Amino acid sequence: MRAVVLVCLLAGLAHADLFTAIADLQHMLGAEKDVTSVIDQYIAAERDRLDDLRRYAHEYVHRNAHAEAVGPEFVTNPINAYLLIKRLTSEWKKVENIMLNNKATTFLKNITDNRVKSEVKFPGEEDLSGAAIALLRLQDTYKLDTLDLSNGIIGGEKVSNKLSGHDTFEVGRAAYNQKDYYHCLMWMQVALNKIENESPATVEESEILEYLAYSLYQQGNVRRALSLTKRLAKIAPNHPRAKGNVKWYEDMLQGKDMVGDLPPIVNKRVEFDGIVERDAYEALCRGEIPPVEKKWKNKLRCYLKRDKPFLKIAPIKVEILRFDPLAVLFKNVISDSEIKVIKELASPKLERATVKAPDGTLLKRATVQNSKTGELEHATYRISKSAWLKGDLHPVIERVNRRIEDFTGLYQGTSEELQVANYGLGGHYDPHFDFARIANYGLGGHYEPHYDMSLKEEKNAFKTLNTGNRIATVLFYMSQPERGGATVFNHLGTAVFPSKNDALFWYNLRRDGEGDLRTRHAACPVLLGVKWVSNKWIHERGQEFTRPCGLEEGVQENFIGDLSPYVNDP
Repeated sequence: MRAVVLVCLLAGLAHADLFTAIADLQHMLGAEKDVTSVIDQYIAAERDRLDDLRRYAHEYVHRNAHAEAVGPEFVTNPINAYLLIKRLTSEWKKVENIMLNNKATTFLKNITDNRVKSEVKFPGEEDLSGAAIALLRLQDTYKLDTLDLSNGIIGGEKVSNKLSGHDTFEVGRAAYNQKDYYHCLMWMQVALNKIENESPATVEESEILEYLAYSLYQQGNVRRALSLTKRLAKIAPNHPRAKGNVKWYEDMLQGKDMVGDLPPIVNKRVEFDGIVERDAYEALCRGEIPPVEKKWKNKLRCYLKRDKPFLKIAPIKVEILRFDPLAVLFKNVISDSEIKVIKELASPKLERATVKAPDGTLLKRATVQNSKTGELEHATYRISKSAWLKGDLHPVIERVNRRIEDFTGLYQGTSEELQVANYGLGGHYDPHFDFARIANYGLGGHYEPHYDMSLKEEKNAFKTLNTGNRIATVLFYMSQPERGGATVFNHLGTAVFPSKNDALFWYNLRRDGEGDLRTRHAACPVLLGVKWVSNKWIHERGQEFTRPCGLEEGVQENFIGDLSPYVNDP
C-alpha cells in the first residue's frame, strides 16, 4: 500500500513533453541540484542510510557541478540533455526503491509538497523515451556512428561525457519499444561491449541479451538469436523466458542450419514513417546540396529593397536564394532586443505541437492513428513547442508586423498571428506544405498539410476566416544552432541554414492562386545548440493589388519589390 501511495505522489510530479523544447530543459537544470539536496537531507535524517544511496548522492553532486559549470548551454547538447532526463527519471527510481526499504513515506511526501510548489517541471517516462528517440533521429539524419555517439563524439568532436552501459541500454530499449529493431540491435551491441569494461556492470548482461536476441530474430537471423538466448539461459538459469525462447527458436529452425559458422549480422533499416523523400530530405539536412542550375547561377545576387517611403532611409538587404520558385532571405530584419522580448512573451505560452484551426481555435496536441494497431498516438512529425502572439500584445509585435508589410509588400490585415517556436531534442518538422489542403475539421481532423491530401480538398480550408489560403510564409530565425536545424525544400534541392536576425520568405501559392507543390519543405533536426524561430503566415485576401494574378499562365516573380533598386545597385 505504501509503495502505491509513493508511486502516485511522484507520478503526479512528472510533466511529459519537456524534451520537445530546449527552453523547458534549461529550466530543468536546477532540478538535478534539488535531487542532490534531497538525498543528502535524507541521509542526514536517517543516519544509517545504505552505502548505495550515498553513492548516488555523490554522483548527482559531481554531475550537477559539471552542468552548473557549463551553464544553460549544457542542455543544448542532445547527449547531455538525454543524460539529464535519464538521471531524473530511471535513476531517480532506483533512489526511490532504496528509500522504500525504510520509513520513507513521510519524508517523500515532504519532497512532493516542495516540488509541487516549485516552478520547475520534472520529466516523466515519455520524456526519457522522447530524448532517446531524438538521439536515434539525429543518428540517422546526420549519419552518426553508434559507438562515437555513445562516447560523446559528434562529427569527430568530443562534445559530452561517455554513456555508460546502462545509458546505452536505455536508448536501445526505447528503440525496441517503438518496434525499431534496427536501432535496438546497434545500441544493444554497444551496450554489451561497454559492460565488459565496467566494474561493476551498470546493467546486467542478461537484460541486454534478451533484447539483442529478439532484434536479431526480427532481422531474420534466427541462428544468432538462438545462440544468444542459449547464453542467456546459461548465465541466468532462473530467467522466466530464456528456456522457452530457446525451444521456440529451435522449433523455428526445425533442425536446419544448426551447424557451421553463424551467419553474419546484417542490420536492415526499415522505414515506416511514410516520408517518401526521406533520403533526399536527410541529405539536404547534412548540407549535401546539389549545384545551382546553370541558368540561375549568375543571376543569384543581393540587393537593397527601398521601394517604400520608410525604406528610402532604411533600406533592407535582400539575398535571392533561388528562382522558380522564388525564395529570398531578408537580412537583419529583427534585432536582438526584439528577439529577447518575443522569447520572453512566448516562453510562458509554449505548448507542444498544438494545432490552430482556421477559426483561431487552439486544438489539443496532434494525434495520428497507428495503421497497424488502430490506436491513437501522439504525432511525432513535429518536435517543438509553439506560442501565438497577438499584434496588440506588445509594441514589439506590432512593430515586427509593420516591418513584415514593408519588406514583403503584402497586406498584413488578414495574416495569422505571429507564431513562435522553440525546438526540442532533435527538434524537427517533417516535410509538409504551408498552404492548407483539407476541407473541413471532422473527428480528430486538423489542418496540418501533409503530402497525402488531395488538392481538391484545399478550397474551403480557411472559409470560416474569409481570408483565403496562405499565400506566403515569413520565417524569422531568432537563434543560430551550432549544427543542424536547416529549412529544406525537398523537391527543389534547396537548404537554408538558420542565420540569426534574418527572415526567409517564399510564396506558397502560384500567381493563379493554386498551391505550389514545389514548396514542400521541412525543418531538419537540431543537432547541437538551440533553435528559436517565429513565422508569419500571410493570406490571399487583401493581396489583389499587391500580388495580382499574372497575365500569362505560369508567370512568377524574380524579385521582391520594385525592380529599380535591383537593377541600379552595383
